[in-house]
Amino acid sequence: MTYPPIRKEPGSFALQPNMPDYQECRSSFTWDSVRSELDGLAGGNGLNIAHEAVDRHARGPLRQKTAIRWLGKNGELLDLTYGDLMEQSSRFANILSSLQTARGDRVFCLAGRVPELYIAALGTLKNRSVFCPLFSAFGPEPICQRMVRGDGQILVTTERQYLKKIAPLVERIPSLRYILLTDAKDHRSEGVLSLSRLMADASSDFTILPTSSDEMAILHFTSGTTGMPKGAVHVHNAVLTHYLTGKYVLDFHRDDIFWCTADPGWVTGTSYGIISPLAHGVTSIVDEADFDAERWYRILEEQKVTIWYTAPTAIRMLMRAPDELRRRFDLSRLRLVHSVGEPLNPEAVIWGERVLGLPIHDNWWQTETGGIMIANYPSEEIRPGSMGRPLPGIEAAIVRRGENDGVEIIETANEEGELALRPGWPSMFREYIHDEERYRKCFVGGWYITGDLAKRDRDGYFWFVGRADDIIKTAGHMVGPFEVESALMEHPSVAEAGVIGKPEAVIGELVKAFVVLKEGIPPSEELRLELIGFGRTRLGSAVAPKEIAFVDNLPKTRSGKIMRRLLKARELGLPEGDTSTMEGGGSR
Repeated sequence: MTYPPIRKEPGSFALQPNMPDYQECRSSFTWDSVRSELDGLAGGNGLNIAHEAVDRHARGPLRQKTAIRWLGKNGELLDLTYGDLMEQSSRFANILSSLQTARGDRVFCLAGRVPELYIAALGTLKNRSVFCPLFSAFGPEPICQRMVRGDGQILVTTERQYLKKIAPLVERIPSLRYILLTDAKDHRSEGVLSLSRLMADASSDFTILPTSSDEMAILHFTSGTTGMPKGAVHVHNAVLTHYLTGKYVLDFHRDDIFWCTADPGWVTGTSYGIISPLAHGVTSIVDEADFDAERWYRILEEQKVTIWYTAPTAIRMLMRAPDELRRRFDLSRLRLVHSVGEPLNPEAVIWGERVLGLPIHDNWWQTETGGIMIANYPSEEIRPGSMGRPLPGIEAAIVRRGENDGVEIIETANEEGELALRPGWPSMFREYIHDEERYRKCFVGGWYITGDLAKRDRDGYFWFVGRADDIIKTAGHMVGPFEVESALMEHPSVAEAGVIGKPEAVIGELVKAFVVLKEGIPPSEELRLELIGFGRTRLGSAVAPKEIAFVDNLPKTRSGKIMRRLLKARELGLPEGDTSTMEGGGSR
């Protein structure tokens, strides 16, 4: 079903949007103008994310303003002012320095949404080390893969995570020097230390040394369909994109109360759960607890949230709750709702307008882009189902690949092709760590090829069509089939495994595995449940398969690659398409 555009009358805005005229802004835009709105380090010593997000505010009139309001899952409340954040992050930076953690060294964080994670992230950036977030629900194997590939030297985590997941892995991570436990009262050993003890002894004064805007700041891992997870490198200059999108897309004004529900283990939770709101000096809500519809509505009311950034999965779960639940809460302060993580279906946009009183603004970006690239803006009409139009400073196109590593731009409206971006924006990833060839293949004919299929309408609005590869988006998380298959094959009964994403109404896609058992091992319900439990133990509940089917063989290409596309087509009863490359089948 096609829905009509949603328009907001110019005089109906609670606050005048920061970008009142999209076309005028695009025509006059320069990245230099964005840079001029930030401070930079004293003496022309470069650009550091932590300085722009915290210290410049803490040394000015915002020192006593609440930067982060943390809501504990058991009812605790902690306010951290910009002054508090500056002092605490400086203590952490001094800890890193005392542990001989240098410029460019990788600091991994494996923790839930607790204050120590945010302090560690900012302190790491101050020290010019590299912040590497890990999703707290990961199992041992995804953690080990990422830490080994990322040359992790420091790990910040909790006692429970350490005992359950890290202790058995230590010998497999040769670069790891220290583990800092956020909730331990005392040091466990020379290499396993109490963060609270270290923080108590550390100085709250720290001077950020000269920082090149193009030096590594953040390492985000994202899954691939083949090979191990990819480590996308981002630099300090990325703060320009975080700042600009906070201004034009999220439409931050100084008195806003902002809530990004994403976990910092994923790129959204770092770019927009930490950096962007702090760079604008607004107050950010951090909720430790998992999703609960009533709790979320209560937070929106009690914390007087004005801008809310969440995921389609959460929106769909709210849509399943009775409308009466929403009516129990006063959301009159809320003026903007944004969504990211996977395409937002048009019905959700309409539901937002009907139930929340506000349409939901979808936007599109990737781990590799570092920040929002295409969006629906407050001053522009929303076309339900569209990801919106490119950010000022971003050139996007629909292309088809040609011969000799070239691309052809598709000018025809509504014709499908690959979504591509012209390289050069500040938050563009600069490499895949230790994988130069993989990085090089992302760029064709002067364009970054995103791997997403899309189309563009006559007015420049982009519409998502599908993934050009087999990445699974489940509950806003990116899951690579290869790492799930690899973990399942470690079970003594499994010979082969093929993994796909199966459409599911609430979480987008669920992870389903097709398993070939070793000879002589019969399939059974008991074994199926055992494999599901095995997957959860090794991978964590967010990544592990929720369904397992036993099959006699997997469809493969002649070169031995699993044809996941064919598995998915057969599972969903769709046309199988071209099978000419299939092992033992198709045309010859």
